[in-house]
Amino acid sequence: MAVDRPNRNAILILGPDEIKGLINMEEAVAAIAQGYKEADEFPIGNAPRRRVHSPEGTRVSNFPGGIPGLGVIGSLTRAEMVSHEGNNQSYPYREHPVYLLWNSETAKLDGMMMGEIFDERTGFTSIMAFRTGATTGVGVDALARKDSKVFGLFGSGGQAVNKILAIDAVRDIEKVKVYSRNPENRVAFCDKMAPMIGKEVVPVETPEEVIKDSDVVISATDSNVPVFDGSLLEPGQHVVTVVGSNSALVEGGWLKSGRRENDDETVRRADVIAVNHVESVTQEKQAGLYDPIQQGIITEDDICSLGSILTGAHPGRTSDEQITYHFNNNGTAAADMALAKIVFDRAKELGRGNEMDIPVPGTQ
Repeated sequence: MAVDRPNRNAILILGPDEIKGLINMEEAVAAIAQGYKEADEFPIGNAPRRRVHSPEGTRVSNFPGGIPGLGVIGSLTRAEMVSHEGNNQSYPYREHPVYLLWNSETAKLDGMMMGEIFDERTGFTSIMAFRTGATTGVGVDALARKDSKVFGLFGSGGQAVNKILAIDAVRDIEKVKVYSRNPENRVAFCDKMAPMIGKEVVPVETPEEVIKDSDVVISATDSNVPVFDGSLLEPGQHVVTVVGSNSALVEGGWLKSGRRENDDETVRRADVIAVNHVESVTQEKQAGLYDPIQQGIITEDDICSLGSILTGAHPGRTSDEQITYHFNNNGTAAADMALAKIVFDRAKELGRGNEMDIPVPGTQ
């Protein structure tokens, strides 16, 4: 017989092995779309990403917020060692992300999760790549032409893997053209991804080939500098970049200027510019858009949130000739907590994890 313990709370603790295989990319895209839509409808429910750095280069990122429709509010926190080699950023060590999930109605701590969330088709690819890829899928679904079939992709790492899964979740792919610096990696990537999605995924020899005749152009790299020439973009294309730098890298002496995958011409030519969180652009001085603002190429009013397009507050694409640009500038809890809540609930239903019995606050 169960013992009544009115002054005790049970919280569920889940580790990396206990959160595997519980969500796929299609579900992630839908959940993140809900998260960003609700974030636009109730702005004080999500805050910008905040980061702190140690002198040795360890960076801790915190993402606070929630999704009322899913009954969750909380935070994701993660740490990594950041290093720079020439024009690229690398991570000698990246720790498991940690999720804290509170009930958004009662303030009760429901549980803690540690570990990377990913699609079981790929396994672990790169830190936070699943969430970032799914967010790209939300942006493609909201802004790319509905008949988009040809995709150009810069990059062949973990971020690129998830970008392909995400676009496959929202559009009928005919071909994906892939360029990366290393030809062997490029070919191996295409050989892996083509059978995974059952579509044509082919390597190309130049950046120009990625852009030419593509409906959507996506950059998924670790570059600190622009990876393509915005003057090559064609009418009607949707463009995505994922590098959203923060000023601390410059202020701490690790970089001379902010990281960016896009050049000024891409920003100048974009008819619609959407970001995950508008405030982060100026708060973190994210060079891809912050520098063009400082130069007078665009103003802050030219930038809209992804959530505002999802709610209809911003019209988004209004013609097939427009160039739309999703500056996938950083993760937010609107995405992270949406994924975490689904995974947490499914793990609990399956009896995974361990409960920790703690006293109700003030009853110790």
